[in-house]
Amino acid sequence: MTHNIGIVGAGNISARYMQGLQKYPELKVNYIADIDHARAATLASEFAVPRSGSADALLADDSIDIVINLTPPNLHARTVIQALEAGKSVYVEKPLATTREDGLLMLKAERENPGILGSAPDTFLGSAGQTARHAIDSGYIGTPIGASAFVRSSRAETWHPSPGFLFQQGGGPVMDMGPYYIAALVNCLGPIRRVSADARIGSETRIVTAPDRTVDEIPVTVNTHASAVFSFASGAIGTVLMSFDIWDTTLPRIEIYGTEGTLSLNDPNTFDGDVRLKRREHGEWQVLEPVTPLFGTVGTPEQHRRGLGVNDLAGALAGGPHRASSSFAFHVLDAMLAIDEAAAAKQTILLESRTERPAPLFNS
Repeated sequence: MTHNIGIVGAGNISARYMQGLQKYPELKVNYIADIDHARAATLASEFAVPRSGSADALLADDSIDIVINLTPPNLHARTVIQALEAGKSVYVEKPLATTREDGLLMLKAERENPGILGSAPDTFLGSAGQTARHAIDSGYIGTPIGASAFVRSSRAETWHPSPGFLFQQGGGPVMDMGPYYIAALVNCLGPIRRVSADARIGSETRIVTAPDRTVDEIPVTVNTHASAVFSFASGAIGTVLMSFDIWDTTLPRIEIYGTEGTLSLNDPNTFDGDVRLKRREHGEWQVLEPVTPLFGTVGTPEQHRRGLGVNDLAGALAGGPHRASSSFAFHVLDAMLAIDEAAAAKQTILLESRTERPAPLFNS
C-alpha cells in the first residue's frame, strides 16, 4: 500500500529521512513544511518533492496520511497532537517529548483519534539490534544477568555551529543520546522497573570551536554527566553512564552479560555493525552473522539515514506489529526523566509506564 507522507521540519536531519525513505518506494514524500518556507522549498527542490509550505497547509491536505515530525523536542507535543487531531498517523523524532506530562497528552491524543503514533529511535530495528535480540532469545548467553551502556561526548561544540540546545533543558547526554541506548537495552532485556542515579554539570560554560560557529560560548543548564542503575522487570541489572564530559575512552558502547556468555554491541546510533559473542567455552570473540538485511553500508553516512521506523509504522497501519510504538517510546522517555529525578531526590524511582519487548523482525 502506498502512503503519502508530509514532513514537518526541514532542518539538518530532514535530508537523512529523505535519503533513507528512498529504500521504500511505497512511502512517497509529497509535502515538506517548515516555519521557514524558503528552507522547505529548497529541500523539496533537492529531493523532487512536489509541494512545500506551511504546517497548517500540510495538515489540511487530505491526501497526506503520515506525518513525520522533525520539529525541536520542546514542540513535539503540540505538533504531534495537531497532526493526530487532523486524522494523520505520525512518526516523531526522538525524544518523544521533553516532559512526562507532554508524553501522556500525546498518548491520549493517539487513543482519541484514528491515526497511530510512532517514534524514534528506530535503530534497534536494524540488523545489529535484531542480531543481538536473536542471540539472547536463542539462549546464546544463557540467562541475562546484567548490562552496561556507555554514552561518551559527541564533541558537538567542535562541529555544530550552534550547539546550545544540547546543553539546555531537553538536551544533555541523557535526552540527546540516551534514547538510542535505552531503546537498545529494552529491546534486548525488556522493560525497566526501577531507576537510581546521580548526575552533575561538568562545566558551566562550553567553548564552541566549530569553524562555522555562530556563537563562541554557551551556558550549560542541564546535567552533562549522569550515572544510573536500571533494574529490569526480568531481573537483569543495567549500569548506564551518559556523559558529554568524557572525550576519550576505551569502554564499549553496550555489553550484555549472561550466565553462559557476553554480547558486545555496536554504536546503537547506527543500524548495522558487528555484534560479538563470547561464550564461556570460546577462546576468542565470535562475530555473529546478521539475522536481517543491512539498512546501509557499515562505516558510511548511510548508517545515519532514517526511515526504518516510518516503514514500521506503515506496516502497523496494514495490521502488522508496531515496534517503534508510542508506548515503547514513552517508556524510554520515562526512564530518561527518572535519571534526573533520581539524582535530584537521591532516591530510587519506580517507573509507572509499561511496555512490551518489541516483536522481532527475524523469524523465531
